[in-house]
Order: sequence, then structure tokens, then C-alpha cells
Amino acid sequence: MEIDTHVPHEVEAEENVFIPLRDGQRVAARIWRPVGEVGPLPAVLEYIPYRKRDLTRGRDAVNHPYLAAHGYVCVRVDLRGSGDSDGVLVDEYHEQELQDAEDVIAWLADQQWCDGNVGMMGISWGGFNSLQVAARRPPALKAIVSASATEDLYVDNMHYMGGCLLGDNLSEATVMLAFNSLPPDPEIVGDAWREMWLERLRGSGLWLDTWLSHQRRDEYWRPASVSEDYSAIQCPVLAVGGWADGYTNAIFRLLEHLEVPCHGLIGPWGHKYPHIGVPGPPIGFLQELVRWWDHWLKGKDTGIDEDPVLRAWMQDSVPPRASYEERPGHWVAEDEWPSPRIHDREFRLTRASLAEGGQGEGDSGPLTLRSPLSVGMFAGKWASYAAVPDLPYDQREEDGGALVWESAALDEPTEIFGLPRLDVALSADQPVAQIAVRLSDVAPSGEATRITYGVLNLTHRSSSSSPEPLVPGERYDVQVQLNGVAHSFPAGHRLRLSISTSYWPLVWPAPRPAELTIHPADSVLRVPIRPRQDDDRTASPFHEPVMAPELETTVLEPSEHDWRVTRDLATDVSTLEIVNDQGAFRIEETGTVVRRSTTEWYSFRWDDVTSVRGETRTVRRLERGNWRTEVVTSTVLTCTEDDFVIRADLDAYELDESRGHRRVHAESWDRVIPRDLV
Repeated sequence: MEIDTHVPHEVEAEENVFIPLRDGQRVAARIWRPVGEVGPLPAVLEYIPYRKRDLTRGRDAVNHPYLAAHGYVCVRVDLRGSGDSDGVLVDEYHEQELQDAEDVIAWLADQQWCDGNVGMMGISWGGFNSLQVAARRPPALKAIVSASATEDLYVDNMHYMGGCLLGDNLSEATVMLAFNSLPPDPEIVGDAWREMWLERLRGSGLWLDTWLSHQRRDEYWRPASVSEDYSAIQCPVLAVGGWADGYTNAIFRLLEHLEVPCHGLIGPWGHKYPHIGVPGPPIGFLQELVRWWDHWLKGKDTGIDEDPVLRAWMQDSVPPRASYEERPGHWVAEDEWPSPRIHDREFRLTRASLAEGGQGEGDSGPLTLRSPLSVGMFAGKWASYAAVPDLPYDQREEDGGALVWESAALDEPTEIFGLPRLDVALSADQPVAQIAVRLSDVAPSGEATRITYGVLNLTHRSSSSSPEPLVPGERYDVQVQLNGVAHSFPAGHRLRLSISTSYWPLVWPAPRPAELTIHPADSVLRVPIRPRQDDDRTASPFHEPVMAPELETTVLEPSEHDWRVTRDLATDVSTLEIVNDQGAFRIEETGTVVRRSTTEWYSFRWDDVTSVRGETRTVRRLERGNWRTEVVTSTVLTCTEDDFVIRADLDAYELDESRGHRRVHAESWDRVIPRDLV
């Protein structure tokens, strides 16, 4: 990526400023300002728990100085209880967090260097709370940018999907247990660092316990879900996501329901900002941010009003791989959403084919299915974090445990864009069952590339707030919503629909093996077809990606990223091992050494649904001179037919060359949480 050296202003950074909150606590901020800019300026806030001093320092270094150089005061704030801020972080998107954000925005607007206009931006956590804070309408907040986020904490988050428990619920809880257990930096907070650290270690708690205690869409999820009242957001929104991410569906809903200016941008990327997006191609996202902020915070005419409502990367057909450097394709645009030129094409399910009109092999009778637990071992992550290889692999092996329907070879190139849906008639032999639905692009060679999928806990068929058990043998008409997609099928390729009764470890299996009976004659697949436009394959509407100079670091230990699927035929145990070891590096401007690694294991034995096991282990180390700390966490999640069982351990150490590891805190959790129709 190109370093932009032709920026309007030099930038000065203030390493730390403490911002006071209404209860006397303080949050820590790092601030970048342009040198030589005359007069007060708008402020742009990023407000997250991921440690400005070290763990996000590299990302902050390429983003905020670029925006500051274009006439903004950029402010990166650690949430209460994280990084160098006071207090304890007890959960995500808590009322305290959002109240603190209002205090921060009011403080920014009141500074002599601020003209009273504030923008808020972020990816993931920062994208979530940008939406949530916008719904609270602090007077100074004039516009937001929300990337890789959702407006509904239950429907589209890493916890649950279609009422099914996601494997990412465990991994995210483990990641946050590690983050919450790290100390503040003594160079920022002084001698109080150790007591602040112990306060966090004792008080943050086991978030997995909380999240597993709310298995339906109850009052726990609603307060910070802006989907409860879209009209509460009264400032412009730029919603950004990627097809390899887990949050893209929210962009379609925001475009449809918000009553303020809202623009959507969807690329091929995973859980990354678009200028560093993987898979590529990345775009000049920082230039887009300058256009956005110049328009809404400075009142300049930058052409935002003429931009399409939605710009998206139409992905070309590719062979199945677990990682891609780039996804070929082209940009498409829609001036309104839902788009009036996109229409559903209906495919009827016949004996083994997807048929249109009067085509097909005739209606078939009921089909039964009970998938092996191995279906899903090659599904990839719910959201790709670019810790490759974490994308779905060739679906042919997965399809061996599924019911499969295939279209005729397409006689012309066909583009789909939107959210496919399966209306399926079915019954089950158990009161709790799930269905996983996949769409794949099948090449003439037979290779099958998954393009989208959806899962549904069938007890949530009518409501995730009030799920109801199935009556075994009773027939139901069910809608399964698949994730949004933009994909171009070449002529000669086929569309494949696959249905399974499990999708482990992407989702946790039902408490007992369930057999589904599918009635194809009364089931329809609806696929959104976008007619090809003459102006689609024009030059990219975006600049090439640029950024500010990268943070200077020295690699001390190399990183390692692996996905390994093993099957022990002697024990019938299959295991997916995910290694995300980011190695060790030294931040040269602070002298801080950072060591990070996370390993996950997901296993099962044959077809025993109560044998499924998720285990995670993290190591986080921070050191500089005589300040040397390490935190190790371990979490194991298992189940019975009736309960989820958690065993978690946290160990925090000070490292001393003469005495080795001195444990300063240890805590263990043993929890049994009843399954609630999950």
C-alpha cells in the first residue's frame, strides 16, 4: 500500500490525555492534530476497548494521522476498564459505556480546538457503539461511520445466528477475557497500574456465562439494538462491510429502515477496514472518509449527495479455496435499496434438481436426512478475521452429508445480489432441531464454492423472543434467510442448494440427533437476480489505497496461522485446530514488547452430539524494562442434552528474571447453564 506523503498538513500526536467523566472516573485518549491549521476543527472519535497504547497502535498509526493531516482532530479513546482508562469493563455495549461516550463527545465539543462538530467511526466494536451512540443523539455528533457492525445484537452478532449458538460466541468471550485481564501502562498511569490491574482481574468476570444465559432474544439484547427504533438515529450513516465478514446483512437493513442519509459500501473483505481489506482488492477508504467528513462535518460539497446509495463488489466465480489474496469481480451500484430492478427468481425443489417453470424431473415425495456431525468442519469462520485460511473449502465433502439440489447449467452469465431465502416444508422427529442451508457455485469440473449460507434453530421458526419446541412429526412451513451475497455465475455453471441438520463447529448442534423430513414439492428457493447493466464494468469508483506511515516495529518471533482438521479413526474423534499466533514484536517508539497467541480446538466423537467440545487458550504478554506481565486464559465449553457446561481459568503473572513467573491473580469458573431450546 502506498504511503501518502502529499498531505495538506503535518501532524502532531499527544500520547495521552485523560478525559473526565461525570462520576469522577477518567478515560484515556490519544489525540492527533494538524500542524498549522487555523481555527477550531471538527473532531473524529474512535472509542474501543482494544488498547491504544499497544495492541491497536499500529492500526491507529496509519488511520488517524491521515485524517488529521486533512484537517481533523482525531481522538482514540480506550473504554472505561480497558487500556489506560480507569475502572472495570464488565460487558459489551453496557449502559455505562454509552453514557461515557456521551461525556466524551461533550468534552470534545467543548475544547477550544474543536468547532463543536464531532464524527464517530469504528470497525466491529467501534462500529457497534457508533450506531448505539448515534441513537442517543448527543448534540455534537453530526455523522458516523460504522464498519463490520450490526444494529441488532441478537440477530447478527458473533453470539447467535438464526437462534443457533455460534462457535464464535466461545472464541469472542475468550478474546475479551484476555483483553480485560491486561494491565494499564505504568508510563501512562504511574504507580497505580498494579492496583488498577488487580481491580480489572477481580471485576471483569466471565462474559461467556452472561452470553450463554440469554439464549433467546430477551431484554438483555434489546437496549443497545438500534433496530428497536431506527428513527432514533438522526445523523447520516456510512455503513461498511465485506462479503467474507459476518455483519453484512445489517447494511441492507440500515439502508431500508433509516430515515436519514445512509450509504452502504460492501467489498470482498473480511473483518478489516477496506483500505487494508483481505481478500482484496482494497480501496482508498481513507480518501472516502475525508470526503464523508468534509461533507457532514465541514459542509463542503464533496459529491456525497450524488453517490449511489449502495456500492458493492460483484464477485466473480472462483475455485474453492480457504483463503484468497484477491477476489476478482467488479463494482456495481444501486441508487435505492431495496432496488426495484432486482427481482427474485424462484426455483422449485424436485427429485434432485432446482427447476424453473415447468422444467425438472417431476415432484418427489418426502426426503429424510440426519447429517453426520462432520458437516461444517470445512465451513470456515462465521466472520473471516483475515487470520487465513479461514474461508469455506470445497463443498463436495460437506455435501456428502447433505440433501442436494442442483440447477441446470446456466445458459448465460447470471448475477445474484441480495438475500436469498428458502421456503421449506418440513417436519422433525425431535422437539429441538436445526437446519443449515448453503448455496454453492458448481463449476463444470464439479468443484463447489460456497457463496452464501443460513442456519435456523427450528424452535425459533416464528420468533427468537418466544421460541417454541417442535411437535415431532408435525409439518411446518419455515423460512430460512441466507446471508447477503453478490455473485456472478458464468454460463455453464450450476447453482447448488444443500441442506444439512448440523453445521458444527460454526453452530452448536441440537441436544439430540434430529432427523428432518423435507417436502420438496412444497419448497421454493428464492434467489435475487440483478440484470447486468451496461455501465457495471467501468473503472473502479475508488482511489487506490493510501495511508499514513506505518508504525515502526521489530519482529522478535514470527507469526503462525494454521487450520488443521484431523480424524482419529481409532477413537472416532475429529478435531479442528485453529492457530492464530501473532508472534512477538517490539514497538520502537515506546519500547514495549507485545506477545499474542490464541489457539482453538473444536472436536466431536462420531455422531454423539453431547461429545462436542470447544476449547480455547490465549497468551498475552506485555513487557518493557522491569515491567513484565503475562496473562493466560483457558476456556472449555461442553454440553449434555440438558445443559451447557463451562470450565474457565485465568492466570495473571508478573515476570521476574530471578524468580520466574510470579502469579498475582488466579481465578476459575465452573458454570452449568440450562439449554433453552438450543
